[in-house]
Amino acid sequence: MLIVQKFGGSSVADARRIKAVAGIIAETYRNDNSVVVVLSAQGDTTDDLIEKAAEINPNPSKREMDMLLATGEQQSIALCAMALESMGIPAVSMTGWQAGIQTTSAYGNSRIRSIKTERVLAELDRKRVVLVAGFQGTTTFFDITTLGRGGSDTTAVALAAAMHADLCQIYTDVEGVFTADPRAVPTAHKLDEITYDEMLELASMGAKVLHNRSVEMARKYSVKLEVLSSFTRKPGTIVKEKVKMEETKISGIAKDSDIARVALVGLEDTPGVAFKIFSLMAKNGVNVDIILQSIGRENSKDISFTVAKGDLATAEAALMEARETIGFNKLDVSSTLCKVSIVGAGMINSSGVASQMFEALYESSVNIHMISTSEIKVSVLIDDVNSDIAMKAIHRKFFGE
Repeated sequence: MLIVQKFGGSSVADARRIKAVAGIIAETYRNDNSVVVVLSAQGDTTDDLIEKAAEINPNPSKREMDMLLATGEQQSIALCAMALESMGIPAVSMTGWQAGIQTTSAYGNSRIRSIKTERVLAELDRKRVVLVAGFQGTTTFFDITTLGRGGSDTTAVALAAAMHADLCQIYTDVEGVFTADPRAVPTAHKLDEITYDEMLELASMGAKVLHNRSVEMARKYSVKLEVLSSFTRKPGTIVKEKVKMEETKISGIAKDSDIARVALVGLEDTPGVAFKIFSLMAKNGVNVDIILQSIGRENSKDISFTVAKGDLATAEAALMEARETIGFNKLDVSSTLCKVSIVGAGMINSSGVASQMFEALYESSVNIHMISTSEIKVSVLIDDVNSDIAMKAIHRKFFGE
């Protein structure tokens, strides 16, 4: 079998953990498998590098930041290769460009365009474990780029897809995908399996187990994923196209605190107003999530929408600059909110799921500001201070104590 394994920063945080990871890789290799390993930077290395850059230049170019940040993963793969060599396992480490990963030139958040797998496959033919630096690649002009948040997950899935791997294992500090974040909801339990669609919704709604770009790629190329812990060595959660039907109508609950609300009050109730607002957001690179428009009254209406907190200042500045063109009376923003979502393929053919969620929030005296739904998801915007209360109440409603 060809297996791609990815280990996160906490799994390789120090020498002891790198040796433990090397032990997992060695065991997989000795079971007559070809193994490609993708590693993240150790522990807080990336944050430390960002701080070092700030000491030199508070506003460095994105190109030079990518040059700097890519070194974190290179340290991890070299150290892990050394650990494997000490165990008698032949290994070779490769940067993104050595592994043939070609990306777009969007520094800090590039996308993988293609992977030339010849070098990696040649090393596998030599019975070596190949360790690839996650989170990075190069442009056609050989400039180093990084893939943004969750980039190592994306690297692993992309390699698995390009090489038609039998399995892609994502090792983290949790035992798999849970019905909710066990740190916020102690009664949450691990799922044995989950669909790509459900995992994608959970990842997009704030669940931090897998990055949504990696799940989207896994679904597109039918990569079999397993999420498991590098600490407990127990079976994890399989992410795949179809799963066995479960009695429960939802698979999980997610929370996203990286949410800000923008409200435009007193807009003219005429065609084209929404286009002006959201084309302006698109022009400024601001992604919009939940949108709510009030019923027109006295020839005016209100429109509210959510953005990531990091985009709030950009959105606010762009709207104020275009105030006369758009024509609103008041701009109101809030960054003290969070989004709580329930996700489940079983919701499609089940009535009353949303009402159960709303009942749980009502019983806990949690007020809802906005609601968004899809076939397999219901999201609500609430005050961030109530997020843990809401998570526990909803989990109790659907999964019991």
